[in-house]
Amino acid sequence: MSKITLSQKSSQPDFILAGTLVSLLLIGVLVLATASIPYSLKIAGNPNHFLFKQLASGLIGLIAGFMAYKLSLEKVKKTGIFFFFVALVLMFSVFLPIWGQEAKGATRWINLGFFSFQPSELLKITSILYLANLVSKLKKKSFWPFSAIIAVIAFVLLLQSDLSTLAIICATGGVIYFCGQAPLRNIFLMGLAGLLFFASFILIEPYRMQRIESLFNHNQDVLGAGYHPQQALISIGSGEITGSGLGLSVQKFGFLPESINDSIFAIYAEETGFAGCLLLLFLFLLFAQRAFSIAKKASDPSSKLIACGIGFWITSQAFINMGSMSGILPVTGIPLPFISAGGSHLIVELTAMGMLLNISKNL
Repeated sequence: MSKITLSQKSSQPDFILAGTLVSLLLIGVLVLATASIPYSLKIAGNPNHFLFKQLASGLIGLIAGFMAYKLSLEKVKKTGIFFFFVALVLMFSVFLPIWGQEAKGATRWINLGFFSFQPSELLKITSILYLANLVSKLKKKSFWPFSAIIAVIAFVLLLQSDLSTLAIICATGGVIYFCGQAPLRNIFLMGLAGLLFFASFILIEPYRMQRIESLFNHNQDVLGAGYHPQQALISIGSGEITGSGLGLSVQKFGFLPESINDSIFAIYAEETGFAGCLLLLFLFLLFAQRAFSIAKKASDPSSKLIACGIGFWITSQAFINMGSMSGILPVTGIPLPFISAGGSHLIVELTAMGMLLNISKNL
């Protein structure tokens, strides 16, 4: 047996977690297969254009996840730390004209011609690995080394005006720091600093304030900042109890912005109704329960913190996305894990699942 690539233990992975993942992926494929047809025809003239792209990304993600599952945990951690610095380099490289791609007023993508990738998605999982390793080794859970890494991440994400991703990474980092049994005083100071930081950046950007205002008054500026949340609520409300049926959404025909990306939950709710929403909510809650159960049983501190980080990251993204479409939270650019169209996030999420299942088999 290879000392480098194979795990040292041969116990079974968490099959409930694996089954939950398969269920979420199947829901994603079923919804995207029909929800993407109008947009696929408009963009590529092929009704299955985005479905095929999602399946290709899913295949790459499954391969990456299988590798993360089969590697020894120590190898996974070391590789993740290396890729954290790679992710930082890629984050800065999006501004290079040779491959940087601008969309909707922000430069966040690397376009290689045959494939576009968003480095901030890679930064999410690699920052979890790096911060988990850092916190597990910090003496007395020192405040400054941790804060310095968060500051570097904040700097590069602010260059891309990506406050949503920054909020996810900061919150996940805070959970890792808390689960590492950091002093409550440090946690309080970090939380206070984070609230002041995000409040200031929301106040200085008019469009962010407009999103906050539309949260409390959905009928305000229905053709501007309030249009997206208003259409999302119409879509969700149209689903009633059992939904209109798979493939029978009306809102996907140009009414709902980002219908296959950020707004996929609204389409899902329209087609499956309240019953379908309860199923999706149950699956993400089950995912969270299994992830934190794995964290609780993990044998070493860094594995425990990685499991906590992955569990919180995926679950928080899911509830932020669903909350923003339901009028509970402001509209953000956060995708619904495993379901929204988009290769970058799906590949990274499946890689993270491989890591989590790897930890589960080494309990």
